[in-house]
Amino acid sequence: MGAFLLSPGRRTQEGRPLQIQLSAPPPRGPTRRFLSPPPPYLPASLLAPPGLQTLLLPPWWLSEGVAGVLVGHPFDTVKVRLQVQSAEKPQYRGTLHCFQSIIKQESVLGLYKGLGSPLLGLTFINALVFGVQGNTLRALGRDSPLNQFVAGAAAGAIQCVICCPMELAKTRLQLQDAGAARAYRGSLHCLAHIYRREGLRGVNRGMASTLLRETPSFGVYFLSYDVLTRALGCEPGAPLLVPKLLLAGGTSGILSWLSTYPVDVVKSRLQADGLRGAPRYGGIADCARQSYRAEGWRVFTRGLASTLLRAFPVNAATFATVTVVLSYARGPEGAPAARGLAQPSSL
Repeated sequence: MGAFLLSPGRRTQEGRPLQIQLSAPPPRGPTRRFLSPPPPYLPASLLAPPGLQTLLLPPWWLSEGVAGVLVGHPFDTVKVRLQVQSAEKPQYRGTLHCFQSIIKQESVLGLYKGLGSPLLGLTFINALVFGVQGNTLRALGRDSPLNQFVAGAAAGAIQCVICCPMELAKTRLQLQDAGAARAYRGSLHCLAHIYRREGLRGVNRGMASTLLRETPSFGVYFLSYDVLTRALGCEPGAPLLVPKLLLAGGTSGILSWLSTYPVDVVKSRLQADGLRGAPRYGGIADCARQSYRAEGWRVFTRGLASTLLRAFPVNAATFATVTVVLSYARGPEGAPAARGLAQPSSL
C-alpha cells in the first residue's frame, strides 16, 4: 500500500489538506519476473473479491456446477461400486461392464443414486474452496508455487467439514439395493438415520481419510492449474484462451486425483463398511492392510478409469468458468490488483 503526504498549501473544495499519494515501496524479498504482465485470469483466486464477496457468485455459474454434477455423477457411481465390490465375488468386470450392468438392472436412474448429496453441498463447497484458497493466498502475501500449494491444501482441509458427511450419504445411497429393500429415502434421511444409530461420530465416518485425500489433492489442484495457465500463456486477448483454460483445468483435476487416489479407495471402503453385514475394518491402516492382502496393489487403482473420465470435463468446466466469471466480476480495476499481487515472487 502506498504512503500519503499531507500538503497544507493545497486544499480540497471542503477545505481539508490535499493528500498526495507517494509511489508504493518496492516489494520485499525475491520477485518473479515475467516476459509480460501476469494475466488477470490467473490464478482465479487472485481475482476473487475479499471476504464473503467470494461467496456471491452469479446464478448461471451455479448452473454450470449443477451441469458438471449431472454429467459426472454416473462416473462417480461406477467408481464407488468398483472400489468396494467383494474380491471373492466381484460383481463387475470393469468400468464399461459396470455401466451396462447398472443400466440393465436399475435403469439409467441407478447411475444417479445419491445425486441429491453433491447437489446440496455444491454451492457451499465450491464457494468455500475458492474463497478460502483466495483469502489464504492473499494472507500469505506472495504468489509463489509453495503458497499456491499451501492455500489449496488449506481450502481442501476446511471443506472436509461439509465434504465428509456429504460423501458418506452419497456412498451409502449409491450402494443400497433398489426397490423396497432400500434403507434410505434420500441424503438427509440417510444422515439422520446414521446419526440416530451412531451419533456425530457416525456422520463423520471417514473424516481422517477424507482429510488425507483432500488436503494434498487440493494443493496439487491449484498449484498445477497455476503452473499450466502460465505455461500456456492464458493472458487476456490471447488466442484460444477458453480452450487453454479448459485444458489447464481438466489436467489439474486429473493430476489432483492421481496424487491421492489410493486414499480415496480406502475412504470409500471405510464409509461403506457395515452397510451389508458387520464392520470389517478398524481404521485406515487396517483397511489398507486387509485390502492389500486380499487383492494386491491393484486394489488401490479400482475405479480409476471412471474417475479420470469424469475428472477432466468436470474440472475443466469448473476452473474455466470460475476464472472467467471472477475476472469479469472485478471489472477493469481487477486486473491491476491481480498484477500487483502476482508480481512479487506463484492444483
